[in-house]
Amino acid sequence: MAFYECYSSSKIERENQARVEKFLEDYRDRRPTRYTYADIKKITNQFQEILGEGAYGIVYKGTLSNEIHVAVKILNDSEGNGEEFINEVAAMGKIHHVNVVRLVGFCADGVRRALVFEYLPNQSLDKLIFPTSFKDNITLTWKKLHDIAMGIAKGLEYLHQGCDQQILHFDIKPQKYSVRP
Repeated sequence: MAFYECYSSSKIERENQARVEKFLEDYRDRRPTRYTYADIKKITNQFQEILGEGAYGIVYKGTLSNEIHVAVKILNDSEGNGEEFINEVAAMGKIHHVNVVRLVGFCADGVRRALVFEYLPNQSLDKLIFPTSFKDNITLTWKKLHDIAMGIAKGLEYLHQGCDQQILHFDIKPQKYSVRP
């Protein structure tokens, strides 16, 4: 009986340890990875493909070593001691919602800073709403427009009220949103 009790408790301990290891592995995968600027150059293939441009920097398409595509935003020269950047990375790294793009990693290499996001293959919402040419004109059904509006609203609701650290998002523009497949 003592042998069985010892074996049983040892087995339970191993199972618990395996569960803890699995949780830590999953957590590590969700936490943003820190990249060097050299890594960023490699990921973006020397900044070859531009996805977009905004007030805070240029966004490039990139590929991680395991063939996962990402969007890399190279931030314009930043001022200050970097506290605002670190706070933003910390807050964005905790966000996990189907309607909010996920932060995969970041670069804080001296004054060079970048954010690495999951890549969404569809065009940004502004290209669907405001086509630049006839061939780009994609007609969206009212149902699709409704689904897009509801997805954006759910994502914003999560940022404002749903996550542990509430985030107010005032800079809402169609070019910041992509339509999920």
